[in-house]
Amino acid sequence: MENKTVKKRLILKKHIQLFLLKTMLVIIITLIGLIAVKHDQNIKIAIIKNVYEKSFKFTKTKELYNKYFGSIIPIEKIISEEKPVFNEKLTYSAHNAYKDGVALTVDSNYLVPALESGVVIFIGEKTDYGQTIIVEQTNGISVFYSNINFVDMKLYDYIEKGSLIGEAKDEKIYLVFSKEGKYLDYKKYI
Repeated sequence: MENKTVKKRLILKKHIQLFLLKTMLVIIITLIGLIAVKHDQNIKIAIIKNVYEKSFKFTKTKELYNKYFGSIIPIEKIISEEKPVFNEKLTYSAHNAYKDGVALTVDSNYLVPALESGVVIFIGEKTDYGQTIIVEQTNGISVFYSNINFVDMKLYDYIEKGSLIGEAKDEKIYLVFSKEGKYLDYKKYI
């Protein structure tokens, strides 16, 4: 029993050390970038152009970070040890083209799953017509989920494929798919 406790402590210590190392690397890179911006006007203009004037892809940034630094928290290990409470696929009884997307007919009180893993980039205000949430998926496609009531979700949360997004406000949910500002044909994605 004591041997398992010692192993867990060593693993925890290793994860803490890796987390601190990754944090220090990010701080050092950020400081180097800030110094470069301060001393070179061309770098400042390039950063303003690419960060403030273009659409920022959170999922691409996460992929690059994980490629070079690994995950901050070993999520794969945590997920493999836990069994998800909710992991579903999208089911509906009918679909109709609606504006730039699709209207899906679902059961009343239907729990809406995430089509793919991604980052929550927008949460709309609560209205009589439900809310809208936009998830930028890891494949670069943004999905607008509308006419739903949300569960406990915050801006920039990372959600896994099949995890709970919210509950359908009535028997319709609306989905819109877009990539780089262009609407996509929903038939490929539902």
